[in-house]
Amino acid sequence: MYHLAQANIARFRAPLSHPTMKEFVDFLEPVNKFAEESKGFVWRLKDEEGRSASYLESPFQDEMMAINISVWEDMESFKGFVYGSVHSYFLKHKKKWFDLSKPSQFILWWIKAGDTPTLTTTKEKLELHQLQGDSPEVFSMRSLYDAEGNPIKTH
Repeated sequence: MYHLAQANIARFRAPLSHPTMKEFVDFLEPVNKFAEESKGFVWRLKDEEGRSASYLESPFQDEMMAINISVWEDMESFKGFVYGSVHSYFLKHKKKWFDLSKPSQFILWWIKAGDTPTLTTTKEKLELHQLQGDSPEVFSMRSLYDAEGNPIKTH
């Protein structure tokens, strides 16, 4: 049995303590709590205090780069949370909080149920995706694959 891992890496426009980030910061915990209560949610990366991964020291050379990693039972559950919940508001308004001139990275990959992705594994998957693009090993929402590596037709 497999679960879907996702990682989203983007550059903040300002430090989390900056007033322009207030709306984003105010909703971090409620949105993450909603994710954890959502159908199909399995796991998410948190800091040592159990807060959003946005508070973690960036594993990248740029301290303004934020990383979010989560695991879901299946693609439908993940898409339901991302596009069919309060999360969609933040996706639609991301330019308020994220520097869109810097390419963000959004990747998906299948893992064995019970495994959790590490920062090292995630960075390796990002590098692989940057080198080869979408593949059964790591992909984006543009070209989805099932856990067996077969392309999923999108509408």
